[in-house]
Order: sequence, then structure tokens, then C-alpha cells
Amino acid sequence: MRTKHRSGWLLLACLSVAACDRAPSLEMSKPAAAPPRPMQVALPQANLLEYAPARRRADSQLAYEHNVVVELSEQAIPARIDALHQACLAQPDAGCELLNVTQSGGDHPSGTVTMRVVPKGVDALVRQAAADGEIAERSLDAEDLAEFVADNTLRRTRLEREHARLLEFQDRPNVKLGDMLRLSDRLADVEAQLNLANEQSAQLQRRIHKDLLTVRFQPQGVEVGGSAIGDAFRDSLEIAGRSTAWLVRAAAASIPIGVVVAMGAWGLWRLLRRRRVRATA
Repeated sequence: MRTKHRSGWLLLACLSVAACDRAPSLEMSKPAAAPPRPMQVALPQANLLEYAPARRRADSQLAYEHNVVVELSEQAIPARIDALHQACLAQPDAGCELLNVTQSGGDHPSGTVTMRVVPKGVDALVRQAAADGEIAERSLDAEDLAEFVADNTLRRTRLEREHARLLEFQDRPNVKLGDMLRLSDRLADVEAQLNLANEQSAQLQRRIHKDLLTVRFQPQGVEVGGSAIGDAFRDSLEIAGRSTAWLVRAAAASIPIGVVVAMGAWGLWRLLRRRRVRATA
């Protein structure tokens, strides 16, 4: 009987060990969970030809300035400069004002066209300037004019009120002649200040509602303006020229002083010589 009990216990122990060995093997056979995939975000593609003027707020007091560098073939630059400024002159009603046109010839022709344009017309002119070429650089800067606009509004309001009061005093029948003269002088001064304030207000609104666009044309593959070493040599020559000019001016200014000092020294030498002659005599 004991032998049967022992064999039973041994069989039960073997079955337990086998079950324990199978459990981890089953766990290891399960496939590992895949790591979570990172979220993919679609990034907008850069476009140098557009800057979305529709995003501006209606009450914005910002003055925008565009600077565009266009690379073209050397033969196409003069004609493109002329075509761009003619396109601006052809649409004054659309809000384009031509401010400046510069052009340089030589081995590497270049040029610049500066215009003031309504926001919706900027991209069209930039596309025309860069046709059959390449936009090498484009930047957009903004200046906040809210403080200037507020100061100008307060100044115009104060001057308008003072102007109205002066007109009321001028219309009174019992104003003396001396008071009338002083009143006329003050009224003329206020009107001049008010006209200046109105011109400044118009200039501020012009800068807010029309962007400043500067398009610079340069040949393809050529760095207009030279290298840093060339600029350093030009600066050194300019500094040397200024220093030489300063030395020449200093020498010219010291000539009269030198003549006076030489004459004084010669007179002193003559006087001392006469005293020595008298002392020896």
C-alpha cells in the first residue's frame, strides 16, 4: 500500500511540474503587441509666391513691406524691369504707385523696382516679375502704426475743436481790433497745424492700406555686390582716401600757424643775439 501511495504522489508531482513548465511557454508564444504609431501631421508646403493677404484683420494698423529678389538671365533683366514698372503705371486705379526704378548695366546688369500696391495685387506683380526666372529670396516685414495713428487722431481732434472755438470768437460783433488781429494769427497757426496733421493721417492710412513692394533683379548664378573680401578692399580704400584727405586739410590749416611760429622764433632769435652782442661789448 505504501508503494502505491508513493507512486501516486510522485505522479501528481510530475504533473504539477509539467503544468508549471507549460504556462510560461504559452505566454512566450503569444505575439508581442505592436508599438503605437506616431501621429502623422500634414505640413503645408512652402510657397514663395503667395502670402495670404486675406488673413489680415480689418482693423489692423500694420504697415507691410515686401522684399523680393528675382534671378533672371542677364539679357532678360532690362526688359523685365521696364515691363514691371509699365504694369504698375497701367493700373493706377487698382492701387499701384510707382516710387522708384533703378537700373545698372555693365557685365552683370541688375535693377530695382519699388512700388506701393494694395495687398491683393502684390502676388500678381511678383509672379510677373519672376516669370521664366526664380525667386531667390522673399521677406515680409510689418511695422505696427497703432500708436502713431492714435496720437495723430488725438492731435487732429484737439486742433479741430480749437479751430471751431476760434471761429466762434471771430464771429462775435464786439471783438476789438487788437483781439481780432491776435485771433487771426492764432487761427492761421491752428489751420496750418491741422493741415499738417491731416497730411500725416493720410500718409499713415496709405502705408496701412497699401504695401511697399521692392523687387530686386539680379543675374542667375552671379552674386551682385561682390564678395566680402571685395567689400573689405573697397572699404579700406575709402578709409585710406578719407584719412589722406584729412591729413591734407590738417597740413593746409597748419601752414598759417607754422608761418606765425617761424616768424616769432626768428624775431626772438634776433633779439637774443642783439643782447649777446651788447653784453660782450
